Amino acid sequence: MKEKDQKGITVKKNEDFSEWYTQMIQKAELADYSPVSGCIVFRPTAYAVWEKIQCLVDKELKKRGVKNSYFPLLIPEKLLTQEAEHFKGFTPEVAWVTHAGNTKLDERLAIRPTSETIMYYFYSRWIRSWRDLPLKLNQWQSVVRWEFKHPVPFLRTREFLWNEGHTVYATKEEAEEEVKDILEMYRKILEEEMALPSLPGKKTPAETFAGAEYTLSLELYLPNGKAIQGPDAHHDGQKFAKAYDIKFLNKEGKEEYAWQNTFAITTRMLGVMFAIHGDDKGLVLPPRVAPVKVVIVPILFKGKEKKVMNAAKQLQKKLKNYDCLLDDRKQYTAGWKFNEWELKGVPLRIEIGPKDVEKKQAIIARRDTGEKLPVKIGDAAKKVEQLLEDIQKSLYDKAKKLLDKNVAKAKNWEDFVKKIENKKIVVAPWCGEEECLDFIKAETSGAKTLNMPFEQKLKKGAKCIRCDSEAKSVVRFGKSY
Repeated sequence: MKEKDQKGITVKKNEDFSEWYTQMIQKAELADYSPVSGCIVFRPTAYAVWEKIQCLVDKELKKRGVKNSYFPLLIPEKLLTQEAEHFKGFTPEVAWVTHAGNTKLDERLAIRPTSETIMYYFYSRWIRSWRDLPLKLNQWQSVVRWEFKHPVPFLRTREFLWNEGHTVYATKEEAEEEVKDILEMYRKILEEEMALPSLPGKKTPAETFAGAEYTLSLELYLPNGKAIQGPDAHHDGQKFAKAYDIKFLNKEGKEEYAWQNTFAITTRMLGVMFAIHGDDKGLVLPPRVAPVKVVIVPILFKGKEKKVMNAAKQLQKKLKNYDCLLDDRKQYTAGWKFNEWELKGVPLRIEIGPKDVEKKQAIIARRDTGEKLPVKIGDAAKKVEQLLEDIQKSLYDKAKKLLDKNVAKAKNWEDFVKKIENKKIVVAPWCGEEECLDFIKAETSGAKTLNMPFEQKLKKGAKCIRCDSEAKSVVRFGKSY
């Protein structure tokens, strides 16, 4: 019991989310802290989940003709400052290399906070004609953004992993069609694979990615009442093309600036998934991204070990298509293993002991509900497949219920403030003036715009939630990471 208390989560998720999240990340062996503040070690389970997400995204990008590439980590300062608006947006977050050994460099080198500047230097050299377009490249790498806010493993770190897509088109129409398609691709992966519902929309100008014409985003809701941005896609228009001289000769032989997009999904989504699905026992993983979907725990008694282990090994062979692990460690009791695999979030646990062997059955335990049920060995594969699909759907439905319950419309200013205080994502009309957003942020201790729903249900004569001027759009507001 003492062992269990030390190893398990010691606080409840709904009572102290921050402490619960910290314990879950460490005790489920997802991450560890680096000596450099804001940086973390991705332990094998977390990295294996990221690899699954990476494969899913990579497959979809390749379907769309996007090719993988790699550009340098270090960016000369002169390139970073070439696009003034973009550079201004990242200036506070840039980490600089100033020395090589004891020798001071002639020019500072930025550790990439993002790769537009270095990639577009080459794009301007490679693109000459309409025949060179579209150019669709992607990178899988890490970036460093030296944020000074409170770091949280996965959710806000100074170094994180992501995909970084950069595409170039001859026409605005082609580029804008792609940016919507990419966001929908990310939305489906979140929903279908990670069991995460999201709120798609367009960012307000104040929240638009530095240097972009506009940003499309997916916003999510965490159990602690905070919103968090998920994957996004930016239509950059011709801003970077003009800053980096990315031009081409069109079919009529006239010179034009290109149209560009950028898009990304980051390891932040790991933290979002862990936070939304986890419970008081620890991690809960959606089956489709779980590195181990099924773990078999043999219950051994003296003199009957061989029969039980043989049955367990046969069962593992039947379940080889489900990333099945047989926990045959002798130094731990079956009860200790039950607790460990619950903590680590494996979707299904199968227990098999001497009496089960006699009955030609096993006991399956669901991680999401804790429900246990017997299953005949011959029916195990079919039952496992059914249960994994049910768990996947159940986790999504639960997360969707959490999201829907916490999105609300505001009737007036007082109602708006009350709902923000009650940790809701609030949908309200806005006049389009930044002054109102600044006031809202100050009066609500930090609420900001998340995004604007694609379907703008703006009533005729609607007034801004803050100033009573004519509303120009409907916006989602909330406190966020």
